[in-house]
Amino acid sequence: MAKQKIRVRYAPSPTGHLHIGNARTALFNYLFARHNKGTFVLRIEDTDQKRNVEGGSESQMENLLWLGIDWDEGPDKGGDYGPYRQSERKDIYNKYIKQLVDEGKAYYSYKTEEELEEQREEQRAMGIAPHYTYEYEGMTADEIAKKQEQAKAKGLKPVVRIHIPEMETYSWDDIVKGHLSFESDTIGGDFVIQKRDGMPTYNFAVVIDDHLMKITHVLRGDDHVSNTPKQLAVYEALGWEPPKFGHMTLIINSETGKKLSKRDESVLQFIEQYRDLGYLPDAMFNFITLLGWSPVGESEIFSQRELIKQFDPARLSNSPAAFDQKKLEWINNQYIKKADRDTLLDLALNNLQEAGLVEKDPNPEKMEWVRQLVNIYSVQMSYTKQIVDLAKFFFNAPKDLSEKEIEEIRKDDARPVIEEFKKQIDLIPRFTAPQIMNAVQATRKATGIKGRRLFMPIRIATTRSMVGPGIGEAMELLGKKRVLEHLDLTLKQMSENGL
Repeated sequence: MAKQKIRVRYAPSPTGHLHIGNARTALFNYLFARHNKGTFVLRIEDTDQKRNVEGGSESQMENLLWLGIDWDEGPDKGGDYGPYRQSERKDIYNKYIKQLVDEGKAYYSYKTEEELEEQREEQRAMGIAPHYTYEYEGMTADEIAKKQEQAKAKGLKPVVRIHIPEMETYSWDDIVKGHLSFESDTIGGDFVIQKRDGMPTYNFAVVIDDHLMKITHVLRGDDHVSNTPKQLAVYEALGWEPPKFGHMTLIINSETGKKLSKRDESVLQFIEQYRDLGYLPDAMFNFITLLGWSPVGESEIFSQRELIKQFDPARLSNSPAAFDQKKLEWINNQYIKKADRDTLLDLALNNLQEAGLVEKDPNPEKMEWVRQLVNIYSVQMSYTKQIVDLAKFFFNAPKDLSEKEIEEIRKDDARPVIEEFKKQIDLIPRFTAPQIMNAVQATRKATGIKGRRLFMPIRIATTRSMVGPGIGEAMELLGKKRVLEHLDLTLKQMSENGL
């Protein structure tokens, strides 16, 4: 196995959008393949027709590509081991199901769902773990054939079950967890490998696909550990060598310490949600890689090339990976600070348009205004949709001053500063940030007031807020007309309150 060219796969079901956990599985397999100059295969596992969502596989592929994950073989690219959709491989599965039935390693089972549930209820009542009990126990081949003919005559459709040997141990050396083993009597008895509708079950189809596609390593989530002994039973029945398995640790909510569940609404869990908020793909790639894998050294910011170079499955953690939203925001902010300005403009403009703050087809002058707006907030933003709230005072009617803001302009020297600044901005030739700051300095000279007692009254009077970007840039974007309106409104309110 060690001399084989490494081949790994990501095999999503088209049941919805790309989840953080699934994205991590894809990403680790991708990094492993690229680090070892191996092959990364995308395979769509769509045998469960009831759960499939229209456009689900296309959504998965689109979001993988957005993250920066591409593949060498897949439904859209082809390859030597296709088809790459399980729904197109039914004849392949049927061949091996027939082989196992002919060899006496699998058989047709006609027990109805009602009979199976009744059996499980009896087992629960006896304090026994529910499991399938062989329905032909003690029968001769003729008796079995007769019973099956009777079931067919009733119009019953069978499933196919694989025989699980007694007193068998299924074990493997897991890349992440070390040596693991399961006894055959703990996996639920003879399990179904073909459903009544003729489609194979997951634990059967995945073995056929991984073997025929020459998959050498299977890196997947911790929730698949219990599937592995069943898959090993299929490998054994077919006389095939299994790949090496590695089961990545669970992802937990860092605030609750509980497993990240799709029902946990305190955390956004789908890649598309982060795209909509204006997260950058390189930042998401970087963050997800650190969920259960540790690089060498203390750095937390890496390019994709650096992560490919460093990736070693031996550094996959055996402890739960904490999904920390604040850390994700910090990482994305680092990328935003260095991002191409046009990329940020496109993302933030889309956010502003969705919020109804900027028209769908802005003219060049408005576009330049939005560009300046994005530039002054780029250092603050953890994701571009934040600009909708950060910059709302540029779009909304002036808000009422808070008690804290009113307290700030109660000071004796606030009114002289505001009145003088209003005079000074009428004297500047152009209403630009540098000229506005000249007016601020002229106000300092005229009043003799400096520091916070100078800047805070001006900020509050012009932007109606104690916080925000540089006051020169903020006022330039507000425009002279609105700044004067804000100044007049503030002075009027000060007079009404005896200030």
